[in-house]
Amino acid sequence: MRAESGYGSSRPGRARGAGAPAAPRHDLDPAKLEALLAPIVRAAGLDLESVKVGSAGRRRLLRVVVDADGGVSLDDIALVSREASVRLDDTGAMGEAPYTLEVSSPGVDRPLTQPRHWRRAVGRLVRVPPAVEGRVIAAGDNGIILEVDGEHREFGYAELGPGRVQVEFGRPAADPGAQDAARVGAATGPRTGGRADGH
Repeated sequence: MRAESGYGSSRPGRARGAGAPAAPRHDLDPAKLEALLAPIVRAAGLDLESVKVGSAGRRRLLRVVVDADGGVSLDDIALVSREASVRLDDTGAMGEAPYTLEVSSPGVDRPLTQPRHWRRAVGRLVRVPPAVEGRVIAAGDNGIILEVDGEHREFGYAELGPGRVQVEFGRPAADPGAQDAARVGAATGPRTGGRADGH
């Protein structure tokens, strides 16, 4: 999972000095911005993970996190940044204040909360509160198989909290889950119905 970032164009800054505007209020609705940007991200073959509005000095800062199976390339970041900038400027969704658009992929510290996050962590060592640590062998719609202390254990997502990928040096290159990938959905499906929030 690579973490790459790009900065899209934004509205030109206003005059600086005594007449410069105060730092913008954060009254933008991230849900509306997410609805506006989601089609652009989908068209690029990516998943929209989050949209957050903050500030950077006197400018608004719009952070957009995208991800995909196999990771996100610099070309993907550039494409989404370009298309999102055009859409935001054309619609005036960010208002009249200057803003900066930052598009990035999730870092390794992103919590694993949805099935697609777990699927993208197959082969990685993860820790799940309160005290489960193991390697993700396979991930399906309803749960995962972890290798814990040399044994394969099945968990439904409802049993797990948010997992965290552990940084490893000299990580094994072999695919430990090839044999189990086909059966994980069936194996964990009857045990849980998943959580209402889709995690």
